[in-house]
Amino acid sequence: MNRTRHATPDPTIGSAAILRFGDGRSESLKDYVAREEPLEIRVRGKSIAVTMRTPGDDRELACGFLVSEGLLKRRADLLEVAPCQTGENSQFGNVLNVFVAPALELDLERLTRHTFASSSCGLCGKASIDSVHQHFAPVRSKALIDPALVLSLADRLHTTQETFSKTGGLHAAGIFDMNGNLVVAREDVGRHNAVDKVIGWAFLNARLPLDQHVLFVSGRASFEIMQKALSAKIPIVAAVSAPSSLAVEFAKESNQTLIGFVRARSFNVYSVPERVRGAKSPRRQAKLK
Repeated sequence: MNRTRHATPDPTIGSAAILRFGDGRSESLKDYVAREEPLEIRVRGKSIAVTMRTPGDDRELACGFLVSEGLLKRRADLLEVAPCQTGENSQFGNVLNVFVAPALELDLERLTRHTFASSSCGLCGKASIDSVHQHFAPVRSKALIDPALVLSLADRLHTTQETFSKTGGLHAAGIFDMNGNLVVAREDVGRHNAVDKVIGWAFLNARLPLDQHVLFVSGRASFEIMQKALSAKIPIVAAVSAPSSLAVEFAKESNQTLIGFVRARSFNVYSVPERVRGAKSPRRQAKLK
């Protein structure tokens, strides 16, 4: 992969000494790699989650995570997000304290994660689809998207992936309106973190619900991504790669349009095809002629 080199410090990028083999010889080089560090999220001083993420936009990440957990619903619920000033990890900026409105009722025992959330799984140990639907009702949206627009989203998102172009190691998530205008895009080593970041941005800027928007992700569409999209009332989720069976089931129950395998000239619609012009069945592969 040809990757863009850079000379300025970037908190999302690290470096590694490598030995590159090719054309029958080897050479020592320095390569750039995406940073991966733990982030601990605390609410009212209590630790509720630790996730592996790419540093940057941490305030958005924390808020997006708490929106998807059903804790934050309105901008007025949040007072402040600030780095923790005590503890061995605080000097690295890897602990955030979330201060919520005093009147906000919380069940912190339910929120506390008893499993470690890696960069590849932000929902490990999570309960069933039914537990998610206790917090978020199915989407009600008349959003309609053109097939040609769906096919253009991968390229539109790719142009924003600056850290990926330097490291080749990050996922991306983007929120687009129904005219294809990019609202916000974020990158992270974890696909679920990238989604949390864009939802967190929308929350902090009082842009929720996103019921006239589409979420596009650079990897596969998993159950956790669908439930995060549901928390923001996003009616359409599209992905470069495949969905999981649980993601398809969840999308159907949540009245979300799920699109996968978005390629240069085709894509698959797995649920609620009525939001895609010309798509008649979730089993039909929609193609641009």
